[in-house]
Amino acid sequence: MIIVADSGATKTAWRSVSTGGLVRSAQTAGMNPSCLDEEGCRTIVREAVPVLNPEGERVESVFFYGAGLVSEEAAAPIRMALEMWCPFAGISFHSDLLGAARALFGDGSGIAAIIGTGSNSCLYENGTIVSNIRPGGFILGDEGGGAALGKALLADAVKGMLPEEIKEDFDRIYGLDYPTIVRKVYREPAASAFLASFAPFLVERIAHPYVHGLVSDCMEAFIKRSLARYGAEAKVGIVGSLGCACEDILREVAAPYGLKFVKFIKSPIEELVRYHGI
Repeated sequence: MIIVADSGATKTAWRSVSTGGLVRSAQTAGMNPSCLDEEGCRTIVREAVPVLNPEGERVESVFFYGAGLVSEEAAAPIRMALEMWCPFAGISFHSDLLGAARALFGDGSGIAAIIGTGSNSCLYENGTIVSNIRPGGFILGDEGGGAALGKALLADAVKGMLPEEIKEDFDRIYGLDYPTIVRKVYREPAASAFLASFAPFLVERIAHPYVHGLVSDCMEAFIKRSLARYGAEAKVGIVGSLGCACEDILREVAAPYGLKFVKFIKSPIEELVRYHGI
């Protein structure tokens, strides 16, 4: 059996392919080692593996793509959790950005970008990441990502700058007062996830001029500060449900920069299964 996992900030998509070719799927919480200790990773793996391998077949290989996998040391909590359930497997760890690039271009070339809770991008040539403009996280960067969109919306909300019809919907759905917003952003954990939770609100109202402008500004910041800096000749692919939902806006704001989008995929997991030939 082979297992492939793609883990973002909020969720992990899992696929297993048995010796007989049977494919099973599971979805769990995200496994960013900068936010989880070994016990937290073990809990998530314990939830996934019985679904992926209910008959206890020997697992030969695990290919794990995830956010926060900047070194072998960083991957250690996930490795130890996987080794408990897959003791004989060869386990390899790769960044979610490499996973996105492989899903988009295989061993080819292009500019690969992730637009989800956060954002990231790279220049990918012949199967290798050759340049990466650091994402910076939701405080210093992540332009275009869900947390950046949520931050822009809340910034306008707390300053009383929302159009009346958007404010009415926002208040009716969320019922947030100023102290609650401040507490959730500055004092509670998972602030980026809280901010990104407002992205669906914006996507559902994308035709409203205010929302269209807000999302356009955020996406153009990502293009200007990241994608356009790799050069206009390369083709561009986008991974992430938010990026797919904003495809029309991305094409619109990218046109003056000479960027050509060639592929949009919500999740890389199916393409990664194919990439590994299983």
